[in-house]
Amino acid sequence: MTVLLVALGGAVGAPARFLVDGLVAGRARGVFPWGTFVVNASGAFVLGVLTGLGLHHGLGPLPRAALGTGLCGAYTTFSTFSYETVRLMEEGSLTEAALNVAASLIVGLLAGAAGLGPALLG
Repeated sequence: MTVLLVALGGAVGAPARFLVDGLVAGRARGVFPWGTFVVNASGAFVLGVLTGLGLHHGLGPLPRAALGTGLCGAYTTFSTFSYETVRLMEEGSLTEAALNVAASLIVGLLAGAAGLGPALLG
């Protein structure tokens, strides 16, 4: 049952990533990979919320697996982040590559903490 729920979550997360990335990237200017950045930051926030709900508010293991592993796992993307960072370096956009790494790490951690924060307070 858990595997099926993870697959269902993934079936929602992957198209959501495709749509969000496309919407953001279609409006962005320059070479910075804004679509992937927004997807990963928002996914970190959602995973923080789910973690807080699981740790402090009784969200069970099946919904956590479906939403955390399935949905967030398919929605966020380390591989695309890595590829886009290497592509920026190969194209000579070293500042943007460094900003992508630093901002993704910092904003991802902050987004996860922001998602977790309300559960700690309530």
